[in-house]
Amino acid sequence: MAENTTQVENNKVDVKKLSFERAMEELESIVKRLEDGKVPLEESVAIYERGEALKRRCEELLRQAEARVDKITTDASGQATGTEPLDVQ
Repeated sequence: MAENTTQVENNKVDVKKLSFERAMEELESIVKRLEDGKVPLEESVAIYERGEALKRRCEELLRQAEARVDKITTDASGQATGTEPLDVQ
């Protein structure tokens, strides 16, 4: 019952306000509940939808983090000369 109460409270939190770590934690909890197979169908659908939103949030935050990562540039002797945006493609 406590887990159901926690799940209801989690569903009230706007996904767009969650940190990466908090979104992943909640997503992992949802996956575990669905894998256990003890959730009624309607609730399964609802938490699956929440899980999809959490997955999108995590992907968005990862893309933002990747865009901020800098690649260190070096000269011929291996000395750092500065940074440039990391090309992740």
